[in-house]
Amino acid sequence: MILKGFRFGMLLQLAIGPVCIFIFQLASTKGFTEAAAGVMGVVLIDGVFIIAAILGIATLIEKRNTKTALRFIGAAILFLFGISTIFGQFGIVLIPSLSIRGASSANSAFVNTTIITASNPLTIIFWAGVFSAKIAEENMKKSEMYSFGAGALLSTLFFLTLLAAAGAIVKNFLSEDIIMVLNLFVGFLLIFFSIRMAIKRV
Repeated sequence: MILKGFRFGMLLQLAIGPVCIFIFQLASTKGFTEAAAGVMGVVLIDGVFIIAAILGIATLIEKRNTKTALRFIGAAILFLFGISTIFGQFGIVLIPSLSIRGASSANSAFVNTTIITASNPLTIIFWAGVFSAKIAEENMKKSEMYSFGAGALLSTLFFLTLLAAAGAIVKNFLSEDIIMVLNLFVGFLLIFFSIRMAIKRV
């Protein structure tokens, strides 16, 4: 069941989002250690969301007003990350803790990715919908649900660690100018994700 969960989770990893972009960016500018700490932040939040899906807690946010509020809060946080990253390339520090430049240690990298992952209501809704549907399809027992969830979580750890390693390797071949362009690209991409989240119905 763990292997089934892992295979299922790897399929889900193909849906590249702001977290994947952020992890790669972190590794390519700060190195593998900081990115690995960021990966652990993602794994922690995904684990909480998976448990919530198994326990059925995710249904609590199915009310339209709740989902709308979470969507705008998540969009605002992503926007802040994006704008802070862009301004940071020109030496303007808006919110030190909400930017790649501010992620100068493993602790801050962990906090940053935790915030990005937790702020995205699409994540828990995704786990609640797709994950719960898979559980129902397989007609799993409670113990099997947790094993399946553990496998899915391992896929997140595996995929993002590979992404961090790739970013760290790329770091050795990037000039400061290219890193600046990459930072700007990521900043604008995060803003794009925030706008899409704000206007898209969950």
